[in-house]
Amino acid sequence: MVFKREDIEAREQDTLAPYAAKSAETKGREYPETEDELRTAFQRDIDRIIYCLARRRLSKKTQVFFAGHGDHYRNRSSHTDEVVRIARSLARTLGLNEDLAEAIALAHDLGHPCFGHKGEQTLDELLEPHGAHFEHNEQSLWVVERLERKSENYPGLNLTFEVRDGLNKHRTPYDSPRATDSAMPTLEAQLVNVADEIAYKHHDIDDGLRAKAFTEKDLENLRLWQEAMKDVGGNIGTIRSRVIEIMINDLVQTTEGRLNELKIRTLDDVSSQKEPVARFSEAMAKMIEELGKFLEERFYKFEPVQKYNRQGEGVIHFLFKKFYDEPEKMPEEFIARLKNEPKAIIVKDYIAGMTDHFALELYDKFKK
Repeated sequence: MVFKREDIEAREQDTLAPYAAKSAETKGREYPETEDELRTAFQRDIDRIIYCLARRRLSKKTQVFFAGHGDHYRNRSSHTDEVVRIARSLARTLGLNEDLAEAIALAHDLGHPCFGHKGEQTLDELLEPHGAHFEHNEQSLWVVERLERKSENYPGLNLTFEVRDGLNKHRTPYDSPRATDSAMPTLEAQLVNVADEIAYKHHDIDDGLRAKAFTEKDLENLRLWQEAMKDVGGNIGTIRSRVIEIMINDLVQTTEGRLNELKIRTLDDVSSQKEPVARFSEAMAKMIEELGKFLEERFYKFEPVQKYNRQGEGVIHFLFKKFYDEPEKMPEEFIARLKNEPKAIIVKDYIAGMTDHFALELYDKFKK
């Protein structure tokens, strides 16, 4: 049996929750296109994101440790993969659109620059004198709407409104884009926000232990770790698995309760809320906040991490000045934009798209 687009859309109508985003009811694309025979609108978005250049570069961009340092530390791509899996699982459990959740999760870090959050902070500081700023979720939206090219007839990937809105409103403790409207995004987008936090909190425990930034004994002081140990004993791998299970179970139970409490029945009910519907309980939020503070002090400020941060900061400062003073050294596609756009924005786009390795290669090249 072959399931065509109309069959999948009908199945969504029959099986998804009434407040889920249905692909047949998308608000559409900026540039109208003929619908695909087999794929829904959100499935097409997934494919466009997977095949774009920015997605390929994520495997060589820093998550916490410098990309390429060790074989097993997360990079920006492997982090994205984990967010996708968590987001899809959450969407399935809550009766939401898995394809929309996957598309937003796949694209949520496309705008992240080289050298992780230090790279983001550095670009923001460099842009301030030029009356601009840098926030990687806004850059992700800029990537899919402008920098990537799928067609000669329009800029960007021409993704659906729901995916672009999810990027524009992606919020975690490390993400705060300046959205242009106050409407809540879809529940699928809200799940990606939380899936992102779950993913990095969980894998940063793993990477921090691997780097010997802290020990298992140190983790025993954390309430979330203590809760996990109650159920599974002392096996470290099992405890880590239980940590993520506890976070996910709390999120699902709390979100289900809020859906009922707020009488959410439609997409409009979701968008009209003043606060996200999908979230942790207050008790879990406090435990996750405690874990976050621990990781900030013991892992993100870990000297080997700080060493790479300082190196990345210096590289970005050097390259920004180099290309601002000598824009002719950028590739032709960036030079061509100089006639119509501020130079600082063009230099920002070039540097933000670089992998850690490519930035270092250019730094070494120009330093000679």
